Amino acid sequence: MTAWDILIIGAGHGGAQAAVALRQMGFEGSIAMLGDEKQLPYERPPLSKEYMAGDKEFERILIRPAKFWEDRNIDMLLGKRVRSVDPAAKTVRTTTDEEIGYGKLIWAAGGSPRPLTCPGGDAKGVYSVRKKDDIDSILAQLTAVDHVAVIGGGYIGLEAAAVLTKLGKKVTLLEALDRVLARVAGEELSRFYEAEHRAHGVDLRTGAMVESIETENGAAKAVILTDQTRIAAEMVIVGIGIIPETAPLIAAGASGTNGVDVDEYCRTSLDDIYAIGDCAAHTNVHARGDTIRLESVQNANDQAKTAVQHIMGEAKPYDALPWFWSNQYDLKLQTVGLSTGHDQTIVRGDPASRSFSVLYLLDGKLIAVDAVNAVKDYVQAKNHILSGAKLDQAQLADADKPLKEVELA
Repeated sequence: MTAWDILIIGAGHGGAQAAVALRQMGFEGSIAMLGDEKQLPYERPPLSKEYMAGDKEFERILIRPAKFWEDRNIDMLLGKRVRSVDPAAKTVRTTTDEEIGYGKLIWAAGGSPRPLTCPGGDAKGVYSVRKKDDIDSILAQLTAVDHVAVIGGGYIGLEAAAVLTKLGKKVTLLEALDRVLARVAGEELSRFYEAEHRAHGVDLRTGAMVESIETENGAAKAVILTDQTRIAAEMVIVGIGIIPETAPLIAAGASGTNGVDVDEYCRTSLDDIYAIGDCAAHTNVHARGDTIRLESVQNANDQAKTAVQHIMGEAKPYDALPWFWSNQYDLKLQTVGLSTGHDQTIVRGDPASRSFSVLYLLDGKLIAVDAVNAVKDYVQAKNHILSGAKLDQAQLADADKPLKEVELA
């Protein structure tokens, strides 16, 4: 049996950042990163943006080149999946029955795309957007496709719709709720993006519940809605969320329901096992103390640092301010903070100008900002959110007044 001092499960953003941070902080023991893909760690956000659009080659989205990992003696165990974890023996077993030992384990396995469970949901031509192989498969078929149905009006679905529209495809986007981005943004932002996509030719439908995928010779041919509307589509892209990859940890006794529970240092309930990134459920001060999972590069990277600092004896509780971004057409959305639970919104600027912000308040305090082509608002909002101060609302709404100059209420 081969063993490493630190074994990292998952070769995405969180796993890669953990390995980098360990060496940066002077860890001299052995490190291995185990991932289920055969590629070296790479950036995932560009998959539904620049990589799908052909604007960036794969080598340009690698987190680090091969030589970087080699020079730092970080071993790559790629194309492997963990089947089980034995916390007492400090071993993991892969799906190919290989046993691997560890001193400390960092679980950064992320999540798997939530699949369609309706009839035809597993047909040929039905794709997720999570891995390089997914996009390569989409692009390989795309030349023979005229109509694409995108199921899910979250960021992945909207970004894919934007790219496919730019590539000349006829796109129908189907969202089950009454507006896109309903789980993560206010109605003002949702309606703006709905209008933008429609203006670019996307047939965007809300309240659209999928009943089945019609197939021909095992391949997708159309999407059938619950009201029996038939939408022709030779390709279907599914973006309806992820399922956290935590089954081996939970089976080993780790606490968790929606993900695996971690404390403020990213420790699970199992000794010497940490969890970070999309799969880690943590109490978040910026979510007003709620236990949440954050599916973002920021969260994966910052939790990686938190876990590594604890391992290295420099414990600092995780309290990073969340931020996100999304590129659609020529629109750059930047979000800072968490808007969940807000009781008021202020639109700063004119959405018709395609440069504006939506400010989210709770009890008069700024808790989050969605900035569309408004970088200054995004940058200057951070200090106000962290301060927790009540701000002058008339000044907040005045787009001509820099956010950093807004006074207290």
